[in-house]
This record gives sequence, structure tokens and C-alpha cells, in this order.
Amino acid sequence: MTVAGKMPMTSKPAELNYDGHKIEFQVTEGSEGERGIDINKLRDATGLVTIDNGFMNTAATSSAVTFLDGEKGILRYRGYPIEELAEKSTFIEVSYLLLYGELPTATRLKWFEGQLAKHSDTKEGIKTIIKAFPKEAHPMGIASAAVVALSGFYPEYSEGHLTEAQKDEVFPLLMAQLKNIAAYQYRASQGKDLVDAQPKKFDYVTDFLFQMTGKDVDPEVSKALNILLILHADHEQNCSTSSVRLVGSSQANVFASISAGVDALWGPLHGGANQAVIEMLQEIQADGGDYKKFILKAKNKDDNFRLMGFGHRVYKNFDPRAKIIKKACDTILEKLKIKDPLLAIAKGLEEEALKDQYFVERKLYPNVDFYSGIIYKALNIPTNMFTVMFALGRLPGWEAQWKEMVETPSIKIGRPRQIYVGSTERHYQAITERK
Repeated sequence: MTVAGKMPMTSKPAELNYDGHKIEFQVTEGSEGERGIDINKLRDATGLVTIDNGFMNTAATSSAVTFLDGEKGILRYRGYPIEELAEKSTFIEVSYLLLYGELPTATRLKWFEGQLAKHSDTKEGIKTIIKAFPKEAHPMGIASAAVVALSGFYPEYSEGHLTEAQKDEVFPLLMAQLKNIAAYQYRASQGKDLVDAQPKKFDYVTDFLFQMTGKDVDPEVSKALNILLILHADHEQNCSTSSVRLVGSSQANVFASISAGVDALWGPLHGGANQAVIEMLQEIQADGGDYKKFILKAKNKDDNFRLMGFGHRVYKNFDPRAKIIKKACDTILEKLKIKDPLLAIAKGLEEEALKDQYFVERKLYPNVDFYSGIIYKALNIPTNMFTVMFALGRLPGWEAQWKEMVETPSIKIGRPRQIYVGSTERHYQAITERK
């Protein structure tokens, strides 16, 4: 069952006057009023290409999965506001929503949960791969390697083209397996025995926490993590999602495509940002805890210090996820009776920045990464594993985007152009003639 998005509407064409010629380009409009100039015929008509460093102004695709308005601070999955989903839904419901376009009925939710349980066992070979890594290996490297290794253990899903029945199997399989992989690598890094999934006893999020700790899980803690995973589930055409689509456009299998997303997420400018926030807070704490001093450092253009967790590439307003996650952060710290000095520093930074004209004018508001690291730290999750937690939440979004891409008629392999700025033609010289 797939719900198709609305086809972009056309409006008055855009005109380009170049070299004495006028060329018209179709302007398409999305369901939320976003408009884009279709430049597919630009190079054929003019010999020109566009240059858009970082794809700041380029829509690589049309998508019905997620709507994001950075100016207004709006985030919706399949039309549903993130605030409603975080308050009322579950991560598994949201995963289904992203994949199939509608919230599940009770029957369909039971079916989806059954699919997750069906694929909850992990092959011994994958466990061996995880345990073979050094204890100090970065969890994202292990996760990426284990995910792509799944293609060898599930060859029936290792083609670029999958039937609907195969998609219904492989998407929950990946969700169940990444949960296990994340928990297994944590246990292995601690020198502890692996704890297998118990889907008949626990829900998805509680099961993950049990696999990590081997202990009973407080429902409030599980709920807070559930919210956090929902907030991370998708975020439009970001770096990792675009990587999944780009790799998938070559008809690479879903395991390889998702592994590429894991790798892209690894970077500190993307999924690693919450790790960078904690490291920044620890730096401030080690310096004596004077966060006002670091506010001044962040404003000094000659200082290399950067205030992590503030501002966002897309949001020019308050990140709507940050408002939700701040409440979850307060709840989990209170429930666990944690008095974290890093939280006091974080709140101090936030209060100072929100009233400082420098940050207000630049719209540098706290983003989702600012508080997510505090929650992970409260759960005793190692700092270098924060990004794996992000990947666990983002997986259904990657799957939904990959699914949408492969189901788009006449999809083309991603192949950006460039403007060459290197040497012009020159000829080989013997080594004795080179200077």
C-alpha cells in the first residue's frame, strides 16, 4: 500500500535571456506552495550548467515524504505536524507512516510489529563481524560495515529492484537489524555478552534499551527515547538522505544505499553534531563553567571556538524539534534523578544566546542536537555512539526516501556536472626533461 504525493503543478514559465536568445523554463509548484524552475533543458538549450555549491538552491527531486519550512519552523511527516506525532504517536507508527503514507490501522500496526518481530534474530556471522572490531573502533564504522554486510546474508534482497512483497520484508528487517547491531556493538565495546532481542516481551524502543543494559527499563525513559527517535525519523533532503538516494539511483541494493546514509551521517556537521555539543559543554566545564566567556568567544570572528547546537542550515527560526526535545530532556533527567552540570551550562548558554542581539539577528536558535546529547548521556550511552542513535531514528526516513525514489518512473542515475578549473591540455614529458 503506497500513497502517492500530488504531482507538482505548473505556473507561469521563467525566462532566461542569454547571448541574444530568450529561453523559457517551466516553473513547477508543490502542494505547499514551494516553486522551482525546471532546468533540465538548460544545457541543451544554452550549453550552460548551474553552479550551486552545497545545493543551497537546487531541488534534486520531488518528494511526498516530509515537508519542511525553515522560515516558519514547520516540520511535517506526510502532512502530520511533528508536534502531534511526538505527543501522540510511537516510533513504530511513525515508521509505518513514512513508509506507507498513512498512519496504520490497528490491523496494519499489528502486522508491521509482527514483521519486526519476525526479523528480530541476527545471523551469527553479523555478530562475529561486530565482535571482530577493536573495542575502541567507532560505532558508526561498525554500523556501516554490519549494514552493508547484511547484503551477503540476505541475497534475496540484494538487487536494486524489489517486489512490493520484498519491500514489505526488507524494511522491517533493516529496522530490526540496526537496532540489534547498535545494541550489540555497545555491549561488545564494554566487553559484555550480547543480549538478543525479545520482541514478544518488549516494544521496539524498550527492547533496544534492554538489549543495551540487560536490565528492566523505566517506561518514562523508554518514552523519552521514543520521542527522540520520532524527531530524527526524517528531515527532507539532507546530506545522508541525499546520499541514500544518490547511491540508490545507481540501482545499488537497499543495504548498500542505507550504509551510505550511515557514512554520510557520521560527519560532525551532520549526525555527529550532538556529539560535538557534549564535547563543547565538557570543554566549557573543564575551563571552569563560565559559559558567558564562551558566548563572547563565539562572537569573536578571530576566535576558532564555535558554539555547537545553535543554528541550522535550513531553519531560520526555532527548530520545532528542539522545543519538544527540551521537555523530554527535563523529564528524563528528573526521572533518573540526574543533576548534570552540563545541563546547567547548556541552559545558561541557551538563555544568554536567546537574549543576545548577535544571535537573535542571525537567528541562531538551539537545534535538536543541542539537547539530544544530554539525553543520551543520561542514558549512559557513550559519546561516540550518539550518531548511531541518530541513525536508528533516521532509518525509516531513509527507507521511505529510497522506496519513493525506486518507485519513481524513469528515475535517472545521479550525475552532477562541474566547472573544470584545472590545467588546460599539456603533453607528457620524460622524467629527464621535467623541472
